[in-house]
Amino acid sequence: MREIDRNSLEKAKLLFSTGAIKTIEVGTFKGLQEIHKYLFEGLYDFAGEVRQQNISKGGFRFANALYLVEALSKIETMPEGSFEEIVSKYVEMNVAHPFMEGNGRSTRIWLDQILKKRLGKVIDWQKVDKTLYLQAMERSPINDLELRFLLQQALTEDVEDREMIFKGIEQSYYYEEP
Repeated sequence: MREIDRNSLEKAKLLFSTGAIKTIEVGTFKGLQEIHKYLFEGLYDFAGEVRQQNISKGGFRFANALYLVEALSKIETMPEGSFEEIVSKYVEMNVAHPFMEGNGRSTRIWLDQILKKRLGKVIDWQKVDKTLYLQAMERSPINDLELRFLLQQALTEDVEDREMIFKGIEQSYYYEEP
C-alpha cells in the first residue's frame, strides 16, 4: 500500500473513532466534500475541491469538468427513499467523479452514511468481492442491477459495529490497489 493510502486509511478510521463522521451532512455533495477533505487534507493540495480537469479511468470518461458543478447539484437532489434510489445516486456520483483522486474511498463512506440514515443499514464491505464489485461499478452507468444485487447481499444492521466498520474501510482501500 502506498504511503499516501496508509495515511488516508488512518484518517478514515479517525473519522469514525473521533465521532467526526456524525458532524458531516448526509447525502449532500457538501458532505462528500467534507469526507474527502478529512481523508486527504495534507496529502493532496486539492482535498475536498471539485476538479477542474477532465479525467478518465480504463477508457471511461467521467463527467466533463465544465458541467461538473451543475451535475453535482442535480445528483444532490436525487431521492434516497429506497435502497434502489440510494444505489442510483451512488452510481451517478461515481460517474461525476468530482475529485482528482480519492473518489471511490470517499463515496463508499458517503454511501454508507446515506444507507445508515435512510435505512438503518450499512454495507459490510468485507463481504463484497473486489473483482465483482469493480466489474459491477464499471457496468453500473448502463445498468445498476448487478451492483444493487452485490451490495444488497452485504447489507447489515450492525451500523455501530466498530470492528466491522474499520475492516470495511480497509477493504474499501483494497479495492483501489492495482
